[in-house]
Amino acid sequence: MGSRQITEKSLAMLRSLPRISLANLRDNPGSRKNTKRGRGQYGGDKHGAGNKGSNQRQNYMRLGYETGNNPFYLRMPHENYYKGHHHRREYPPMSLLQLQKLIDTDRLDTDKPIDIASIVKSGLYNFFPDQKHFGLNLTDEGADIFAAKINIEVQWASEQVIAAIEKNGGVITTAYYDPHSLLLLKNPKKFFESGQAIPRRMIPPPDAIEYYTSAEMRGYLADPEKISEDRLRLAQKYGYELPILENDSNYSMLCERKDPRQIFYGLEPGWVVNLKDKCILKPKDEELLRFYAS
Repeated sequence: MGSRQITEKSLAMLRSLPRISLANLRDNPGSRKNTKRGRGQYGGDKHGAGNKGSNQRQNYMRLGYETGNNPFYLRMPHENYYKGHHHRREYPPMSLLQLQKLIDTDRLDTDKPIDIASIVKSGLYNFFPDQKHFGLNLTDEGADIFAAKINIEVQWASEQVIAAIEKNGGVITTAYYDPHSLLLLKNPKKFFESGQAIPRRMIPPPDAIEYYTSAEMRGYLADPEKISEDRLRLAQKYGYELPILENDSNYSMLCERKDPRQIFYGLEPGWVVNLKDKCILKPKDEELLRFYAS
């Protein structure tokens, strides 16, 4: 390429480029040097954390920072057991012994079905749905002294707990509630005062479907005929005589169940509870009825 062509190409480039201004000027690389040093470059053994005041009166260290040491979450090797542990569902426990105490002190009415809302109302049990708590885990402590005949709904129970309740002529059901439904059950009054319609209960996630459709675990989505068969099998396994529910005077109460989409006993999804006027507003629109239908 000749010098003339280079000159023409340079002039064409200058015509296309913007004019020189303060906006597009910058210093040469390395011409300016910052004389100030960072906080961690002054030496010492405090590693930027200081030893007085609120971390030497600067700001708080980030979570997990160990002032220069290799942090704990990097020192420990990876364990597959802990994978997804912060997403696992938790069930705060309550023993049969504690449940018997609530019944003996008249904090629970055995003539009505018992769910987590009535247990929380007793004031001696609490859970926090915002901390991955998904309901009540009924444990077998005190199974040998449990003597109440109840219709109870819990979220998790073992075979020994089921046998202890059915031995006394009672009925137990394991049911799933989504976090929003649990917030309503924890404080129904606060929800009713908001004036909102009662929502539908969500179905269990895929990893919990097997448990809540199992007749052995008395799942609320299980086949009633298979539950009757397993009641007899469990009685033969633990060696007790299974009471006949049909001959019981409280048969209607013992057979009372919630709909799989229902949250409160006696209140259907879509209803609005007005505490001020002491009335219940029910939807009449066909589209709403189809939406809230189970």
